[in-house]
Amino acid sequence: MIEIHGLTKVYETGEVPVHALRGVDLRVAKGEFVAVVGPSGSGKSTLFHILGGLTPPTSGGVFINGRDLLRMSDLERTELRKTHVGFVFQKYNLLPTLTAEENIEIARDIAGRSSQPLDKDFQEILQHLHITGRMHHKPRALSGGEQQRVAIARAIVNRPALLLADEPTGNLDTENSEAVLTILRDLNARLNQTILMITHNPEAAAYAHRTVRMRDGRIVDESLPGASPHDTNRPKIGG
Repeated sequence: MIEIHGLTKVYETGEVPVHALRGVDLRVAKGEFVAVVGPSGSGKSTLFHILGGLTPPTSGGVFINGRDLLRMSDLERTELRKTHVGFVFQKYNLLPTLTAEENIEIARDIAGRSSQPLDKDFQEILQHLHITGRMHHKPRALSGGEQQRVAIARAIVNRPALLLADEPTGNLDTENSEAVLTILRDLNARLNQTILMITHNPEAAAYAHRTVRMRDGRIVDESLPGASPHDTNRPKIGG
């Protein structure tokens, strides 16, 4: 699903260039749940933005589902984001004037799929997310955990090949953090959804199959694959 070879990113923001990524190599298989951990400034957020087609790399090979991001135009990267990649952010990024249902529907509108009825599987996913009774509420009427579950539904409504999650529990308490991470793990198992999650929290990373550690723009360590994708015996956040 993801193949990265010698990836670099240099920001020319002043007199001294900033080397955010320094020759990153990474492979993520279809259906794998991978956590990328590291301190601030390690390069993990830059990696996230490049994989999502939000920032172009400086050099190296970056392939998403066989498509070369380095050779894509801005328009092609936009199409990639519409149809092949789903995003979950720390701050939810829901539109405050829209209901939960409308926030999900707008992702279908952008992808040109609003005329297609929601399939039965997605209706079951909404029930699994425990938001079916909150679909007509606007974000201000939802708890943080509910907002993040709506954001997850929006991210997967178009069945993206890759789900990118950037600190998805960063604004949540322990109970809601565990719930969101369990949902991500279950979606991975239920849909064979490929997930790459950025996190600073090793307890959150333990929900993934594999953990990649970054420092100073490089991958410095990589754990061996952990439990089965269907194993529900995961550590609890704060536990």
